[in-house]
Amino acid sequence: MIYRGLLSVTGVVEAVTGVLLLAVPAIVVQLLLGDASLNRGGAVACRIAGAALIALGIACWRAEAGGARRADRGVVGAILFYNIAVICILIAAWIASGIAGIGFWPVILTHAVLGGWCVIALLKAVQGLT
Repeated sequence: MIYRGLLSVTGVVEAVTGVLLLAVPAIVVQLLLGDASLNRGGAVACRIAGAALIALGIACWRAEAGGARRADRGVVGAILFYNIAVICILIAAWIASGIAGIGFWPVILTHAVLGGWCVIALLKAVQGLT
């Protein structure tokens, strides 16, 4: 299956990030944006985002195990949107505020690579190479 590796890697990356956001949101924010100052609302929002990332990880693992082509394509399309959105949101925040921590550019690169992988997988699927 063309999506197997993509869904496995994405599932692990997003679930681990989600667990970290749930457990230590200030550290993740410090690494990503260079500023660990979180008020209570920000910490709650980070934890909600963490739960969403864990859910995305679970969806990837389930789709990877299921093998239904439409479901796989739907999950990969959603992951592509997510990767593009994260890149755009982070770059917009960097341009507007100059925020960037030590993990900022590696996160951008990771989402660009995973997004590119999504595009390649979807193109191969459309060409019937699954």
